[in-house]
Amino acid sequence: MRVLVGADIIEISRVKKLIDSKEKNALKSIFTRREIEYCEARKVQKYQSYAARFAAKEAIYKALSEFLPQNYKFTDFEVVNNEKGKPEVSLGIEISGLESIEISLSHCKEYAVAYVSAIIKE
Repeated sequence: MRVLVGADIIEISRVKKLIDSKEKNALKSIFTRREIEYCEARKVQKYQSYAARFAAKEAIYKALSEFLPQNYKFTDFEVVNNEKGKPEVSLGIEISGLESIEISLSHCKEYAVAYVSAIIKE
């Protein structure tokens, strides 16, 4: 068994610039429909929510990179909140031996951060 970790931090202003540029194709190449709906519903904190999910996708990649197919896409990683509001990862690709994956997200006015841990059975 191996424990894998990944972390990422991003400036919220960078994500805000992408979203405000109206590059919807870029947005849809990074975020799933459910993630976009969630973030847009956050109104005042939508940029923080997008940034946290972007950081999550980077952290997931860092944790699982050696197990990902070459043709993976960021939309293969989806961050959704459970009924209690806890963020969870839903993978659209199968990773052999993956037993669990946990995620923690946080943000403030300027930065968003994500931490991921995964357990792979070898």
